[in-house]
Amino acid sequence: MHDVLPEGEDLRRAVKWVSSGLQDSPGQPVQPLVQEAIFKFDLSPKDAEFLVDFFRRRKEEA
Repeated sequence: MHDVLPEGEDLRRAVKWVSSGLQDSPGQPVQPLVQEAIFKFDLSPKDAEFLVDFFRRRKEEA
């Protein structure tokens, strides 16, 4: 049985998951985590693009 989640819940979980991974190991590269999250949370192409852009902008602001 597949969980019934509000639209966008997988994306929110992916952002939290990547952020948590970066907090645990701040020196690790972001892109591999983002790519893993895309598959782990089965994100749509639109959500995957948002996730990549979100962490790219976050890195540029740091």
